[in-house]
Amino acid sequence: MEERAKNILSAIIYEYANTVRPVSSLALVKKYNFGLSPATIRNEMLELEKENYIFQPHTSAGRIPTDKGYRFYVDSLMKKRTLSKREQQIVYKEFLELRAKYNRLAQVTSKLLSSMSHSLAISGFLNEGEICDCGIAELLKEPEFRNLEEICKIVSIIDHLEENINQISKKIKKNSLEIYIGKENPIKLDNCSMIISEFELTTGNYGLIAIIGPKRMRYARNISLIDYLTRLLTSGGLIFLIILSFEL
Repeated sequence: MEERAKNILSAIIYEYANTVRPVSSLALVKKYNFGLSPATIRNEMLELEKENYIFQPHTSAGRIPTDKGYRFYVDSLMKKRTLSKREQQIVYKEFLELRAKYNRLAQVTSKLLSSMSHSLAISGFLNEGEICDCGIAELLKEPEFRNLEEICKIVSIIDHLEENINQISKKIKKNSLEIYIGKENPIKLDNCSMIISEFELTTGNYGLIAIIGPKRMRYARNISLIDYLTRLLTSGGLIFLIILSFEL
């Protein structure tokens, strides 16, 4: 993909993530200084659409990224980041405060993750079958999850959480991080992406962390959050953790 097409695709993904509205060529012309004429930007968008990186949800609308578009962004365009020292301090402080308040580590982690990511968070001990969730109301506020079909899918995932955990754990390798986008998602939430990481504890047990949210989620930030929490929770003894997030 040529550099100018990459820049336009990145801009479309960024704009859609923040507005949840199809992105028009006019919007790109007004907001971004690509050094290209409006006609050139329209032509580039047409080419991106032909190659299935973006699509037009209805006539006269702007464009929305496809699964392929998000995949290219994650694999080739996304800039890696780490949590700042300040962000790490906030997460760690919140973790200690919740740990002092609640006895169950699964409950602590679900509340922590819901608070820090403004998301539905689920955590638990896989060996013991102890699973907690927090923040489903926050997730269902997002436009992607307001229709009855999407609500039912999410509720079904929660209702069959232990089965889904076992299914997910078979999909990933130890000490690895994987990203599933749209139809790649192993738990059949086609309108979502999942970032998932499995790690081994000093006890020999394994931990699992995943973020599930709209495909417009903040991939780089969520990856950095998972990386930090993996290190924090490994030292804290958490065996299993899942985050369902909608932030990008």
